[in-house]
Amino acid sequence: MRLGLIIYGRLQQNSGGFLYDRKLVEHLRRQGHQVAEISLPWRSYAARLGDNFSGTLIDWIKRLKLDILLEDELNHPSLFLINRKIKARLSVPIVAIVHHLRSGEEHPAPVKLVYRAVENRYLNSVDGFIYNSFTTEKVVAARLARAKPGVVAQPGGDRLAPKLSAAEIRRRARRPGPLRVLFLGNLVRRKAPHLLLKAAAGMQRGTVRLTFAGGTSSEPAFAQGLKALARQDGLTAWVEFCGHLNDKDLRARLRANQVLAAPSSYEGFGIAYLEGMGFGLPVIAARTGAAPQLIRHRRSGYLIEVGQAGQLAVYLNRLNGDRALLAKMGAAARQLWSRQPTWRQSLERIEAFLSSYNRAKPTSAARRKK
Repeated sequence: MRLGLIIYGRLQQNSGGFLYDRKLVEHLRRQGHQVAEISLPWRSYAARLGDNFSGTLIDWIKRLKLDILLEDELNHPSLFLINRKIKARLSVPIVAIVHHLRSGEEHPAPVKLVYRAVENRYLNSVDGFIYNSFTTEKVVAARLARAKPGVVAQPGGDRLAPKLSAAEIRRRARRPGPLRVLFLGNLVRRKAPHLLLKAAAGMQRGTVRLTFAGGTSSEPAFAQGLKALARQDGLTAWVEFCGHLNDKDLRARLRANQVLAAPSSYEGFGIAYLEGMGFGLPVIAARTGAAPQLIRHRRSGYLIEVGQAGQLAVYLNRLNGDRALLAKMGAAARQLWSRQPTWRQSLERIEAFLSSYNRAKPTSAARRKK
């Protein structure tokens, strides 16, 4: 197959969504398929809307002579109108990779209405979907005028090849000293790293030690504000900001910490949750999005209400004070992780869906230019 993938910026960018796209491209190429990256520039939302009135993108896609056009749904502002022109002129089926919807995030009401209208138009302009979770599939289905083919292929948790025995998980849980808590993800408001600082500020000093592992370039002012908040609350000695980590250093942090806390306001899946579970870490997350699919409340972690720093502090205190419970939850998290599909299994599901797409969508196949 000859495929194209439309993304913003570079495929090597650091986020769960770009990791998913990158893994998919690598898999397809290993299997002998040709995949061309079609990179659009990062710009303001309004400027991206203007991409719909440019003929350059259509000419670019035409030269590639694609069998299937993949689009990361993140690019919907640039594509919500032009997709109709692409299909009319090139008759190439369009499949969207959906990680989560922008209009599902927290925004001021008037802005959210605009986002929702544009995103709904985009979702109804494509021919099929690749979903990262059943939650994402359900959310998208509610926006469609009619049902469309798709495949659910959740991210794998085996990228870092975690190797911990049950005895190691128990020993780590009983290690004396403050509870070591890891936040894994880009330091952006939606992922709520500030909630951890608020929780720690209301706890006795020395109860927890926080490590924030994630990039700061997406929202630099917000990331700087986190450091200021830590100083303001007298937490500097108990907080570390280590930036984005390579795989080797990330493995070391996941082995060294005892809890993963990532209370995002919304996650379409949450690769960080799954990777933490692979290292036997109980996970604390907000009970929105796909988190309840992965985390068993009070068994392998805790689910809190969005924005509730008080609940987060209660659960951190509980795990710090009951290291036997911490060990038990860590073992349960590891066991649940072991039942999840691997990257290879999920990527093979996507490849099979794409390979059979002409049968799933015969009208597009009949129209497609050879």
